[in-house]
Amino acid sequence: MRLDQPKAPRQRLLPEWDPEAFGRFSERIARFLGTGRFIVWMTAVIIIWVLWNIFAPRELRFDEFPFIFLTLALSLQASYAAPLILLAQNRQDDRDRVTHEQDRKQNERSIADTEYLTREIAALRMGLGEVATRDWIRSELQDLVKELEERKTVFPPVPPNRSDEGDR
Repeated sequence: MRLDQPKAPRQRLLPEWDPEAFGRFSERIARFLGTGRFIVWMTAVIIIWVLWNIFAPRELRFDEFPFIFLTLALSLQASYAAPLILLAQNRQDDRDRVTHEQDRKQNERSIADTEYLTREIAALRMGLGEVATRDWIRSELQDLVKELEERKTVFPPVPPNRSDEGDR
């Protein structure tokens, strides 16, 4: 036995299958079993089966009254459907778990980004508290204009003196 070479594959007694392909196949079946189309077809088959085995000539009937063969067929269908549906549900749960985990991580990143931006905005506001803003300058200028207008009424304008003109 050489250790520098891989071992030759052994013959397997059981068949091999791709679990993902089998999972997708089971999901398709489970999706079909949950449709109205399946229920309508199943109902139609059962009605035809029962009517045939009641009203057909006796030599053409294949499942007499207690319909044991029909019961067997429905039991077989249910025994295969239940595990396939459970397999499909488990796969959906796995996908939901992955999606939930990705959503949780995205939410954590969003919260961290929001907290960072909140701190940055707070720092900018603190910095702007010491800087003259446009609105503050505008209000100061308006106050000065009002003050100047009040001074005009307190000190009326002096009329020009005519004697000053003759001196020139």
